[in-house]
Amino acid sequence: MIVSRALVAALCVLAIGAGVARAQRRGGAGTVRQSDFGQMPDGQRVSVYTLTNRRGAQARIINYGGAVVSLKVPDRKGRLGDVVLGFDNLEGYLNQTFYIGALIGRYGNRIARGRFTLDGVEYHLATNNNGNHLHGGVRGFDKVVWRARPLTTRAGPALELTYRSRDGEEGYPGSLTVAVIYTLTNDDELRIDYDATTDKATVLNLTQHSYFNLAGEGSGDILNHLLTINASRFTPTDATSIPTGELRAVRGTPFDFTRQTAIGARINADEQLKFGSGYDHNFVLDGRAGQLRRAAEVYEPTTGRVMEVWTTEPGMQFYTGNFLAVEGGGKNGHAYPRRTAFCLETQHYPDSPNHPAFPSTVLRPGRRFRSTTIYRFSARP
Repeated sequence: MIVSRALVAALCVLAIGAGVARAQRRGGAGTVRQSDFGQMPDGQRVSVYTLTNRRGAQARIINYGGAVVSLKVPDRKGRLGDVVLGFDNLEGYLNQTFYIGALIGRYGNRIARGRFTLDGVEYHLATNNNGNHLHGGVRGFDKVVWRARPLTTRAGPALELTYRSRDGEEGYPGSLTVAVIYTLTNDDELRIDYDATTDKATVLNLTQHSYFNLAGEGSGDILNHLLTINASRFTPTDATSIPTGELRAVRGTPFDFTRQTAIGARINADEQLKFGSGYDHNFVLDGRAGQLRRAAEVYEPTTGRVMEVWTTEPGMQFYTGNFLAVEGGGKNGHAYPRRTAFCLETQHYPDSPNHPAFPSTVLRPGRRFRSTTIYRFSARP
């Protein structure tokens, strides 16, 4: 059979193109695999994206709420274990009220009485938590289907999620365009890069609400995890978890994690902890906001797993799962009762729109919001 040079050239181009496409999916730096995760009540399909780095660590992320479904990292013996709470199906996410694994916005954490004033205009938001506004309202970013696009980078496999929040959505001004990129790096980091723009002045506080248990999800409480937080101050609150405006020194209080301390060592020690039935407070991180710096480290002695938190944000909410109550509906049928996981939510401070002395959360047209947080995993002998 005689084959023309043109046909040979065309076949070579196709073969090279297919090889490039395979390389882009695998990238020599890991893989991204998409599969179905269920259907929303309105008929939209939801996908789960499995990111696997070249060392074998794995993150599974759905485009409903941008939730991290699972995160498998090695222990001191190299055995992979899933260190985040989650659900095996979409129904679990639709029926839960704990923001498990999700992206949070437009405003993470609380705004007092659901009100703030911006440029002389008072805005009213839903009051969905003890008379205050919490985590974006009734239908925050945790309850929408994001547009997803798998990516490959030199650092590792990645997933880009985008969402356009219309002007007036949940009471917030401005049409906001948000992009979030999750990267599972080949250094066993889950890196989260946030980017947002608006066409009208608005307030914005994006965060991520994964619940961690470094011994493995469903393995019991987290009270013996050893925590260090690089913060010399925190923001005390009133009985409804709204900051008083004070930046209080942690020294001499149960909030002093400047040295490694068991999470449960002082968890019921004073009035501030009684307000939230445990830790549910914002820590004022040391160092310069806007620069990537280490905010915290958690060590789990039985597995040797270590998680470091690095961020450009000025604050971080430490929450000890005080109100968790998942009765046997978690992954693998696991129950998630109170204090079986912790959250370290990097952020601007709660209720910042009503505290001019706090770092500003105002985003204006022509400006760009950018933020990075990294959860870095390793293990000690």
